[in-house]
Amino acid sequence: MPELPEVEVVRRGLESHVVGRAIESVEVLHPRAVRRHAAGPADLAARLHGQTFSGAFRRGKYLWLLLNDGQATPLACEASESLLVHLGMSGQMLVQPASAPREVHARIVVSLSSGEQLRFVDQRTFGGWLVAPVSAVSAGEYLPDPVVHIARDPLDPRFDSRAVVEKMKRKPSEIKRVLLDQSVISGVGNIYADEALWRAQVHGNRLASALSRPKLASIIAAAHDVMTAALAQGGTSFDSLYVNVNGQSGYFSRSLAVYGRENQPCHRCGAPIQREAFMNRSSYSCPRCQPRPRFTGRRGVLAPVTPRIK
Repeated sequence: MPELPEVEVVRRGLESHVVGRAIESVEVLHPRAVRRHAAGPADLAARLHGQTFSGAFRRGKYLWLLLNDGQATPLACEASESLLVHLGMSGQMLVQPASAPREVHARIVVSLSSGEQLRFVDQRTFGGWLVAPVSAVSAGEYLPDPVVHIARDPLDPRFDSRAVVEKMKRKPSEIKRVLLDQSVISGVGNIYADEALWRAQVHGNRLASALSRPKLASIIAAAHDVMTAALAQGGTSFDSLYVNVNGQSGYFSRSLAVYGRENQPCHRCGAPIQREAFMNRSSYSCPRCQPRPRFTGRRGVLAPVTPRIK
């Protein structure tokens, strides 16, 4: 699934290619692509028709295109609506010439005043679009209503690391689960959680509440650094399912330290990277740099018996 760097790459591409363009027509080719829009495909198409994309924004893994009278800033959008997009597992936002053959898995096609088309392509149909109102959430800040519960991400200028550390400290759950909790810290998915934990030398099964505040802060800093590095390389692409608006893949997969590197040597100590099952997916870590904690307890209650990490 695209994570923060990949979604930010797409947002920047949309900002360059569709902001300022008027919507001339909308075709919904697959109903699942708009299943989150309760009023249905015809209503979504009607509400987009004649609007202008006036800004491209993101919170965590969600992105939205502002729909209004051409104002290019979210500071003047109290009465605005937005086209809210989640890419799901395989969603792509492609800007193509109208004459280009349609992709096999094209789900929504928007014809723009530029003569180009914005196409939502989604092989697995887990992503989708909906039109949502935009509301004020703080002074000078507006968000689509469905994402107001999503926490800030480490690349957000208003991200408060100390406050997030305190929230993490109150969580009696494994630190990797906490990193994936979008109500605590957004934008971090499976790939960058593993990479951040490797950089901070913490196993994902350690309890967040048992980690010291400096160690929690170092994990947040590691997440910021690895996602910034990934963003500079266009994100992480393992296959053709994640691409930018121009169809290009990201290259950060070549720089991953642990994710997807089972049995390959750790870049820091040389030990073979190990893969473990985690929440119906995989976790990757170094058994030497990130020793797995031992737990005791009854009825599944976790109690760390390893020393507190400082």
